Amino acid sequence: MPNPTPKSWLPSANTPHCDFPLQNLPYCAFRTEGMHPHIGIGIGDSILDLNKLSRTGLFRKLGWDIRSACRSNTLNSLIELGTGPASLLRETLTHLLSTSAMPAQVDKVKPTLRPIEGAVFCKPVSIGDYSDFYASIDHATNVGKLFRPDEPLLPNYKYVPIGYHGRASSIRLSGEPIIRPSGQIKNRSSEAPEFCPTAQMDYELEVAAYVRGGRWIKINEAERYLFGISLLNDWSARDIQSWEYQPLGPFLGKSFATTISPWVVPIEALAPYRVPLASRPTGDPTPLPYLTTTEPSAIDLHLEVFLTTQSMRGASLPPHQLSTANLRDLYWSFPQLIAHHTSNGCNLRPGDLLASGTISGPTEGTKGSLLEITQRGTTPLTLPNGETRTFLEDGDEIIFQGHCERPGLPRIGLGDCRGTVTVKKSL
Repeated sequence: MPNPTPKSWLPSANTPHCDFPLQNLPYCAFRTEGMHPHIGIGIGDSILDLNKLSRTGLFRKLGWDIRSACRSNTLNSLIELGTGPASLLRETLTHLLSTSAMPAQVDKVKPTLRPIEGAVFCKPVSIGDYSDFYASIDHATNVGKLFRPDEPLLPNYKYVPIGYHGRASSIRLSGEPIIRPSGQIKNRSSEAPEFCPTAQMDYELEVAAYVRGGRWIKINEAERYLFGISLLNDWSARDIQSWEYQPLGPFLGKSFATTISPWVVPIEALAPYRVPLASRPTGDPTPLPYLTTTEPSAIDLHLEVFLTTQSMRGASLPPHQLSTANLRDLYWSFPQLIAHHTSNGCNLRPGDLLASGTISGPTEGTKGSLLEITQRGTTPLTLPNGETRTFLEDGDEIIFQGHCERPGLPRIGLGDCRGTVTVKKSL
């Protein structure tokens, strides 16, 4: 478990509300003008360039495999090395950035730092496959009530982690515009559907895990296949989705865009915030043996959703908080998702992405989508400037933030995940 007390010689990493203290060290990929993407580490208000640092001689004892991985354009090579090399690199970086580093070491590290502000981020991982789950029982119940009031949860939900294979090619990086999709939409007043832009553009508050390769992974071994987590927005066109999803599930209503944060928080940084998964209500079935574990497998991660409209930005109004949630409230944990995903022999590859599905909580103000907040568009949301929303309009920006924090422990932030809805003709 990381020591919560060490400080960094970089002052910005020691401020009380810093997302990236010495105990975090999230990964990213970035570039500057005339430079291929480099992978880096977030520390305070800066990015440490791992490519440059690997050429200073400070990594000599780490071995060529780690130095080579640090010179890659993405994190895939480092993920593929496994838990041992990644932990060794993290221990080395923690020392080099702490006040216990030798002056000569600090002198070599300082030139490899650059400000986060102004950096151009790239996708941190080359994602080969992406699976999205439905792991929040509160979200599943809320949505189920809208479509099946008498039977919100289908009979399989409490036995099997529900998921589907997403579209990795349309994963977008935070900050990229999200083009409003068109598709077949069935209006109640007509017999045939029409092809037109969605009128029910929505966001979904999710957390995603980057995983290491493997198959037939046992539940008690699944933790070591987790590399790190990121914020994720699985955008949804609800009217397209409701017409197409039966009988095979989501397709064009989901595949047009998914937004990921540029930051990947290592699973080691979250160790102090691991908690048992939420207790199952009395009467709920015990998970089948291949999904049963006594290990703490949830993360006490506070999540927030904000909306800012074009009018709000024009009037210099701050983003409006739509909801909060916590990852610990999931019904199914990431280790269970990994064990289930690989239980039939399906192979995961280094850098594959598994998403939690929309995260909602059990109380008011913890709903993770507009579908739930506005009751499928029947109860408009009123914003501080008087605007109303049932679903997202062009120019609306959605911002996700997340952090872990406890008394006596550092704040571990996940950075921002943001996207603005736009239309094709404006690009």
